Amino acid sequence: MAEIRDCPGPAPHPRGPTRFTVPAGAVDTHAHVIGLPPDYPFVAARSYTPPHAAAESYLAMLDATGMTHGVLIQVSVHGTDNRLMVETLRAHPRRLRGIAVVPLGLPEAELASLKEAGVVGLRLNVLYGGGVGFEAVEAYGALCREMGWHLQFLIDARSLPPLAGRLSRLPVPFCIDHMGHFPTSCGVGDEGFRTLVSLVRDGAWVKLSGAYRNSVAGPPYADTVPFARALHQAAPERCVWGSDWPHVAHWGPMMNVGDLLDLLAEWVPDEADRHRVLVENPARLYGF
Repeated sequence: MAEIRDCPGPAPHPRGPTRFTVPAGAVDTHAHVIGLPPDYPFVAARSYTPPHAAAESYLAMLDATGMTHGVLIQVSVHGTDNRLMVETLRAHPRRLRGIAVVPLGLPEAELASLKEAGVVGLRLNVLYGGGVGFEAVEAYGALCREMGWHLQFLIDARSLPPLAGRLSRLPVPFCIDHMGHFPTSCGVGDEGFRTLVSLVRDGAWVKLSGAYRNSVAGPPYADTVPFARALHQAAPERCVWGSDWPHVAHWGPMMNVGDLLDLLAEWVPDEADRHRVLVENPARLYGF
């Protein structure tokens, strides 16, 4: 049985970028709040043990980096126990939205309560223990259509070629996390990445995020630039940005969110294009 490793915490003093001014209305579309047992138990089948990431620390990060809004993603270690995320959403209804992880067959009243709290989509996670996998993607697509939600996938782009047909037939919008969450050493010509670019061109959304997960060169993650630019060029109107705070399941050098925003200036050099990524696109997808 693989060891469940403890994760380090995020940089203690987050800051905004040095290369541009974050525009009003900007949205960080990917971050997590994480509670601690026994109040908020961790699933036994998890892939890592995360640091505490309190709502207060999360909101302080948004403030320090210049973000008007944030989207909370249910973290895999809490499984389908969305309580902490929902409590945070309810406390900040104008500022936050959420992406939940739920089992199929949840009572209608519970689904309605999630929607009322600010949940706008569901996440399927095939990479980390505690997530909900791809097998029932059509059933989740039908559920999201019924609820007026979208689907979000944490998946390695190398797994996409045989799944692309099923994704393209989904009846709801869908978004791929972290530019496909695969190593840059595979190259932009990799079949999986080319499949991701094709899906994005044809209507999928993608998160320009997770540079430190994909990079093999390390900080400042310059090897991610061709991948981000290819995705942005495919659909500048369906790219969004996320910090991925507090950077769970990462044991390399700990970056500041400001460093990741500065990298966005390399990924999307044009100011008007960057405004779309940070403000206009996420406002449409998440309902701000």
